[in-house]
Amino acid sequence: MKSNPAQIWARVAETVAAPKIEPLSAWLEQNIRLPFGLSAESGPLRLWKTQRGIADALNDPSLERITLVKSARSGFTTLLSGLLGYHSLSDPAPILAVLPTESDCRDYIVSDVEPIFDASPALRGVLLDPARDERGRNTILHRMFPGGSLKVVAARAPRNLRRHSARVLLIDEADAAELTAEGNPLSLAEKRTLSFPNRKIITGSTPLLEDTSHVLRLYEQSDQRVFEVPCPDCGAFTEIMWRHIEFEPRPSFRCPNCEAVIDESHKPAMVEAGAWRATKPEVQGHAGFRLNALVSLLPNASWAKLVAEFLQAKDDSADLQVFVNTVLGQGWREQADEADEADIASRAESFSLDAIPAQVLALTVGVDCQDDRLEASVIGWAKDGAAFVLDHRVIWGSPDDDETWRELDELLRARWTHPNGGTLKVDAACIDAGDGGHFDFVCKFATPRLSRRVFAIKGVAGPGRPSIERSRSKRRVLHIVGVDSIKATIISKLARGKSIRFSDTLDEAYFAQLTSERRIVRYNRGRPVVRFERIPGRRAESLDAAVYAFAARAAIKLNLDQREADLASPVPPSAPPPRVVRSRFVQAGRGF
Repeated sequence: MKSNPAQIWARVAETVAAPKIEPLSAWLEQNIRLPFGLSAESGPLRLWKTQRGIADALNDPSLERITLVKSARSGFTTLLSGLLGYHSLSDPAPILAVLPTESDCRDYIVSDVEPIFDASPALRGVLLDPARDERGRNTILHRMFPGGSLKVVAARAPRNLRRHSARVLLIDEADAAELTAEGNPLSLAEKRTLSFPNRKIITGSTPLLEDTSHVLRLYEQSDQRVFEVPCPDCGAFTEIMWRHIEFEPRPSFRCPNCEAVIDESHKPAMVEAGAWRATKPEVQGHAGFRLNALVSLLPNASWAKLVAEFLQAKDDSADLQVFVNTVLGQGWREQADEADEADIASRAESFSLDAIPAQVLALTVGVDCQDDRLEASVIGWAKDGAAFVLDHRVIWGSPDDDETWRELDELLRARWTHPNGGTLKVDAACIDAGDGGHFDFVCKFATPRLSRRVFAIKGVAGPGRPSIERSRSKRRVLHIVGVDSIKATIISKLARGKSIRFSDTLDEAYFAQLTSERRIVRYNRGRPVVRFERIPGRRAESLDAAVYAFAARAAIKLNLDQREADLASPVPPSAPPPRVVRSRFVQAGRGF
C-alpha cells in the first residue's frame, strides 16, 4: 500500500521535530573504556541500573536541567567524563565544567578525563595534548575538539566564569562552592548558558548542611526521582533508607511492606530489577535524582561495611556528619541551634586538673587574648573523642607585659598526675593572635615554642574551612582556625550530653560565655549561609578558648593506645646530668 504525500510529510515533520537520540547509557557502554587504576576492573564501562537512568537523562533533549543528590561511591564523576566523550564525538558543543577549587579542576582532568580518553579507542586523541598544540590554543583546563570546546573552571575564580559561554554546564560538588565577593559562582555559571535555547545544566553534589545545601534546593524544584528496588518476598518497590537496615544478627534489609528480613546476597538482583520513579511527575524539564550508597554494588559499600562505618562514627558529630553526607546522601542538620546554659552547668562533675579522670589521655589548651588578661581553657581528651573541660583560668596582665606570658608558659610547661600512675603535660596549645595589637606579642611568644606545638592562630568564619591549617600568607608563623566548623561541633556535642564533660570547679560565668552564641541562617546574595551570632549582652571568652583548644587537638596526631600504656607503666625520672663548671680560660678559648 502506497503512502499519500500528506502521510510522508507528516512522518518527515515528526522526525525533524523529535529526532531519535541514542540513549547515553548505550553509547557509554559501547565507547568508554576504563583504565587500570581508575576502576577496580579495567575494560569496557558497565553501568549499574542506578547509573543507566541518570546517564539517559544527561542527553535527553526534553530535559534542560538534571540534578543529582548523591552519596560517595555513586559513579557520577565517571558519568560526567563519559558525557564529555559523547559531546566531543556525537554532539559537539561548548562545555563549561565548574568544580570547587583550582586543584579540583586539575585533578579531574589529569586523574579522570585524560585517562578515560586515552583508554577509549574512540576518544583517543580527540582532546589535543597541550604539549603538542603548536597554535597554543589548548591548556590543561581548556581543550578544543572539532565543533566544540571544554573549559574547566574553579568556582573560587568567578572572573573566569564571566569569560566563557557554554551550551552544556557541568557542576560537580556544588555544595563545596563558596560565595565570593562577586556573588554566588553557581549562579554566575548558569548565566553563561542563557544564549543557548537548547542548553543543559547538570548539577551534582554530596549535600553538606541541610539548611544551606544548593543541591538539595535544586532537587526540591525537580521531579524528585528516587531509586526503588523490589522486595524478593512481596515484590513491593521501596527506596532503601538507613532506617530499613537491621544490624543484628547481621546487616540486612527489612522490607517496610511485608517486614521480611532480606539478606545482602539478594542486593545485586534487587538493584538490577530496580527503577527510578518520579515522585513529582508534574514537573517538566527538570529531572532530579536522589541516590545513597545503600544500593551501591561496590564491595566497600556492602551493608556490613556501612554499618561498621556508622558504629565508628556515631559518637562524634563531625564523623557522623561525614557518614550522613557521603553514605546516606543527606544534608546534615545540627541537633541544636543554641545550647542551654543552665542545663549544661547542671552536668558538672567532680574532676579537675588535680583529679584527672582515667579516660583523659591528652591535654590541649586554648587561649583567648584580651587587653588586660589572657583566658585559658585546659581540655582533656579521651580515646572515644570525648572532651573534658578540666580548668578555665584567667591570667591577669597586659599582653605587652612579659610577666603575663611567663605565667602562661608555666601553665603550658606544667605536669599533672594521672590516676594510672604517670603524668600528663600539655600536648598542644592555640593562642589567638587576631589582627589587633596582640599579634606581635602572641607571635613572639609562640614562634620559639612551635616545637612544643604552641601555635599562634587567627580565627576565620565561613563554611567548609578546616579546623586548623597553616596560613598561606607571608606570615607563615600564623595558623588559621575555621571557627564556624568547630563551633558547630561544640554545639552538637553539647546537645549529645556526654560528648563534652565539665569540671565542677568552673563558675557560672564560664557556662554563660560558653553558650554566648547561637547558630542562625542568613541569606547572602540569595543564598542561605550558616552563621554564629552573639546573644546580646553575653561575653564569649570561654567559648573562644574552647574553640582554640579543639583546634589544638585537630592540629596533632597522637597514638592514644600507646599513651594509655605509657601512663600505666611510667618510667622513673633519670638522674640529672653531672654539672660541668667551665673556667673562664676554657670559655675564652672556645670563643664564648
